[in-house]
Amino acid sequence: MQKVIVGMSGGVDSSVTAYLLKEQGYEVEGVSFILYEARMKNTFTGCCSIEAIKDALLTAEHMGVKHTAVDLRNEFMEKVIEPFIEAYSKGMTPNPCILCNRHIKFPYLLKIADEKGADFIATGHYARVLKDPSPITHYGSRLLKGIDPKKDQSYVLYVLKKEELKRLLLPLGDKKKDEVREIARTLNLPAAKRPESQEICFIEDRKYFRFLENLAGSEEGPIIDVQTGKNLGTHKGIYLYTVGQRKRLGIATGKPLFVTKIDTEKNAVYVGPKEAAMIREFDVFDINRLMGLSPEFRCTVKVRSMMPDEPATVTVLPDNKAKIVYDEPQWAPAPGQSAVFYDGDAVMGGGIIERLYS
Repeated sequence: MQKVIVGMSGGVDSSVTAYLLKEQGYEVEGVSFILYEARMKNTFTGCCSIEAIKDALLTAEHMGVKHTAVDLRNEFMEKVIEPFIEAYSKGMTPNPCILCNRHIKFPYLLKIADEKGADFIATGHYARVLKDPSPITHYGSRLLKGIDPKKDQSYVLYVLKKEELKRLLLPLGDKKKDEVREIARTLNLPAAKRPESQEICFIEDRKYFRFLENLAGSEEGPIIDVQTGKNLGTHKGIYLYTVGQRKRLGIATGKPLFVTKIDTEKNAVYVGPKEAAMIREFDVFDINRLMGLSPEFRCTVKVRSMMPDEPATVTVLPDNKAKIVYDEPQWAPAPGQSAVFYDGDAVMGGGIIERLYS
């Protein structure tokens, strides 16, 4: 019997993942990571909290599978929260889920799998893995979109390493969320009524700007009209803003304005009409390849997890960088976000947005 280590967050998706794999004949063992406690409150219910780990243990007991919890709070602070704060202080918009997948969740799942002699790792992500022995790609496995377009999470998995992808099982990739919840209800799993995980798991009220305000301090600077150069007001810290943002600007102009650029050298936030935040061309760095990439290729590119991927041309540059040129301008790509490349449903790779071209 092959053994699989399932990352269990206490939520519906990872709980049903463990159940489905057990039904398929695997020896299942659940592992939960304690990653963060909001000011050490044990009432915090984020997917990485002690409260969530208790739910994961109850679910594992309900299904009759082993479960262990691993405390990675120090590692999570160093690899996810501190880079998250640092990126915002530099006018960037990081994705903490991608940071966690890259530096915490999958490396440690694989490490634990090796320690326990397990063949595979698994998570509750809505994406698919196609085992691909093709000698053409030399990558062994392909990461594909999940079949539910409303839940597809392939975007946040583009940072996987080849060995992680090779040993990864994603049983929810060919299911829809309603189907997964129904399975949980039918089995009376403890997680069946648990709400969806919040966008940023370590921020209690989803108000990331308050979290940053408490940790990053503030330095005021000008808010400038990108078209006229006129000073329209004063911001309270560039980390409170991201490209495409409309709320919390604190200026009254009689017309909707959006953040179009953040200049860290001038400590300035630039704003303009919606069309000024439409970007066709940008550079990315720190590319992760899940398929072989030609020097220049056509594909579709996604710059937010829940946006559609759109046609573009990608030119690979030296130093693990690339230039992306969309066929049509896209809404508010932001430095720090990831741009992920797709060939149909297959994830080719991606990188972090570095520089925007007007």
